[in-house]
Amino acid sequence: MADPPEPTPGQAGLSTGAVARRLGVAPTTLRSWDRRYGLGPSVREDGRHRRWSPRDIAVLEAMCRLTASGVPPAEAARRARTAASPGPSSPASARPVPAEPAPSDEPAPSAEAAPPAETDESAGPPSAPARAGGGNTLPVGGGVSRECRGLARAAVRLDAPALDDLLDRAIAAHGVAGAWEEVIMPTLRAAGRKWVTSGERYVEVEHLLSWHISSALRRVAARPRPAPPGHSAPVLLACAPDETHTLPLEVLAAALAEHGVAVRMFGASVPAGAMEEAVRRTGPSAVVLWSQTRRTADPALVRRVRATAWGVRGARVRPAVLVAGPGWRGLRLPGVARPRGLRDALDLLTAPAESRPPGRPA
Repeated sequence: MADPPEPTPGQAGLSTGAVARRLGVAPTTLRSWDRRYGLGPSVREDGRHRRWSPRDIAVLEAMCRLTASGVPPAEAARRARTAASPGPSSPASARPVPAEPAPSDEPAPSAEAAPPAETDESAGPPSAPARAGGGNTLPVGGGVSRECRGLARAAVRLDAPALDDLLDRAIAAHGVAGAWEEVIMPTLRAAGRKWVTSGERYVEVEHLLSWHISSALRRVAARPRPAPPGHSAPVLLACAPDETHTLPLEVLAAALAEHGVAVRMFGASVPAGAMEEAVRRTGPSAVVLWSQTRRTADPALVRRVRATAWGVRGARVRPAVLVAGPGWRGLRLPGVARPRGLRDALDLLTAPAESRPPGRPA
């Protein structure tokens, strides 16, 4: 990769604290990477104060991405230095690289380290959490996967390429539903908790993370797959009028596409008249209406969609209707299916025709 510009003699680099905040790791992690792997700053003011140049930071960003994807720290450090490829005149290249410590040394910190109150390391799994990043981390908690911690780290760093890579890997490894439950949702919840407890400081983290999750899901939905037998009609997905939370429906759309089920996704705030017209024009097997809050849950809309028919005279049919989301909780909606979660919705919508929620003759 091209070398980032070095600071001019009158232009100081970033301090260790500033770099730690930028990368979402603890300052002690950066010092340890310097001591153990030679990933240190190329400038030290007055022989004491560390100043990190753009090239130094590029190496650290590569180190964070590699460790987040599961590469052991020593190997990640070698790859990060190679990728940065500093020139022979660079101060970084002149600095000696310390010998790598023996495996019996203290545990090497990584970009996805964990909470301070960890259990006995000898008894825990290799991916047990270990603290790093202090206040710069997302509170994913204990017991989450290495992938979840890596995704949280990438989000705090605002590292878009790493987010794309980690999300694609998680979906490839676990499928859409598994990745959502085990990796994506815990990270999103942690991001939400972080900005609620930190004022406006971490809103950008949640927004970037959500955008890249949507992008990853759309990449899945865009891949052509053969439709399973009995699933020629599409499933329509839409938010209730005035409902703007689309991500749960995007997850369902990608999961259905993964099963080969055709989907028509209409997104946020779909007016009732537009939904009726979409039903008449597409002849869906089912319609899923999402509502996040009671304010947007409209039983009248459900009745209108259930009453919408299509087809030739004498053989007109109506779609099965499912309501999803916490907004519908407590409302009486006779004849309407209520999936309890993503997997329940998938089971209902991918079942053989005779087992699916029935459409009705007009």
